[in-house]
Amino acid sequence: MSTALIRSEARLLVPALMFIALVVAAVASLGTPLITSVATTFHVSLDSAQWTLTIALLSGAVATPVLGRLGAGPHRRATILATLAIVVGGGALTVLPLPMPFTWLLAGRAAQGVGLGLTALMMGVARDHLPEERSAATIALISVVSIIGAGAGYPLAALLAEYGGLRAAYGLGLLVTAIAFVTAWRSMPSAPEGRSAHVNVAGALVLAGGLLLVLFLAGERSLWSRHLAVAVTLAVTAALLLCVWTVSELRTKTPLVDVRAVRHPAVAGANLAMFTGGSGMYLLLTLITRYAQTPHSAGYGFGLTTFVAGLVLIPFSVLGFVAGKLTPRVRTRIDGPLLLAGSAAIVGGGFVLFATARSSLAELLAAMGVLGFGVGSFSAAMPGVILAVTPKSETSSAMSFNYVVRSVGYSLGSAIGGLVLAAGTATGRLFPSDDAYTTAALVGVAAMAITTVASLALARRRSPETNPVTAPVGVPGQGRSSRPGS
Repeated sequence: MSTALIRSEARLLVPALMFIALVVAAVASLGTPLITSVATTFHVSLDSAQWTLTIALLSGAVATPVLGRLGAGPHRRATILATLAIVVGGGALTVLPLPMPFTWLLAGRAAQGVGLGLTALMMGVARDHLPEERSAATIALISVVSIIGAGAGYPLAALLAEYGGLRAAYGLGLLVTAIAFVTAWRSMPSAPEGRSAHVNVAGALVLAGGLLLVLFLAGERSLWSRHLAVAVTLAVTAALLLCVWTVSELRTKTPLVDVRAVRHPAVAGANLAMFTGGSGMYLLLTLITRYAQTPHSAGYGFGLTTFVAGLVLIPFSVLGFVAGKLTPRVRTRIDGPLLLAGSAAIVGGGFVLFATARSSLAELLAAMGVLGFGVGSFSAAMPGVILAVTPKSETSSAMSFNYVVRSVGYSLGSAIGGLVLAAGTATGRLFPSDDAYTTAALVGVAAMAITTVASLALARRRSPETNPVTAPVGVPGQGRSSRPGS
């Protein structure tokens, strides 16, 4: 195949990968701006309506490691198409007038959440089929759009819900997912020959059970205050399931996730940074959007509608994308862990800004912009740290584990924010005090400080022997190991 043809195919593949990653992230996050509309339309409580978001995150966390393992094998193209077909089917369930509509809506949202597992597969395709000089930048941007996709879909979904009803908003998700399926059908190449992948079904079920309990406990904040014994029992059960899964993964010849590779200092440190950093990032995103929608009668807030509050996310998405474009260039001069540390410090600065200056909408927009830039840079730098010590054949599996860690971190950040604000809500009041937001912001500062320290520690632990393999993935002239830890 000529060089010109290879470059032409690469130009077509890159936008396809970006579009699919953006679509699955935006569709999975559609539940966020529509929770109130779901409650009023289906006559359910807000807590019940919250499950239209939670169930998508749950199914995504469970599906991600399974899809990551399937994506490492010879049937990656079929896996991508089948997953998108499931998401399209889920979209149909959210718009069709079926009996027991709320039950079918939850089933549809669970199917849509499965698409979150495709992000790691898009990275695997990029690493296998793009020229060396383009793979690193593309993988970084895939990571970024998988996060800023929420900001892209939020205002449009809210606008459609306001003027066209709930099913019009979910219809948008069905439409763009169908387009993504056609895009994948036309553009996704087959995996390189010689790959093999076997899914450890028993291990997948044990991991699914553990993750379901962890994310359920993070989402059901009232369970800890009303039924503490039940919550503790479920937490212990989740810990035992995850321990059993870890032991089984170490013993099986066909692990769902290469746990030994995860123990590599670079991978373990990156996942720790992803966990604490994800908790803090999602916490600040939640605080700002909730603060913006709080009515003036609470003594603070701006009383923004759902649609206008969605527009507050524009600085987050725009600056996140800008950071994602800049980071691969900076990565050629600054080590990955140092970039993670700097990005975490930027997000921490966003928390400080929110804690000290939120009296005007401009200050909220500034904090959201700082958050977006920090998140974009952090997300773009993360894949390079992990993939620098990961063989090509394990790209999807390694990144899928990182995204499971991110999902758990996001859920924990949301739960922490809810608990702090609930503790700051006086009896008989609907809204927390303004000081509760300051307290939550200080918790976020602590989380980002831990992330910064963990990233700096990771940079210090890099030994001279590992330096050659920690170069950015796809940078010409730099070495890459063939096996984690080698």
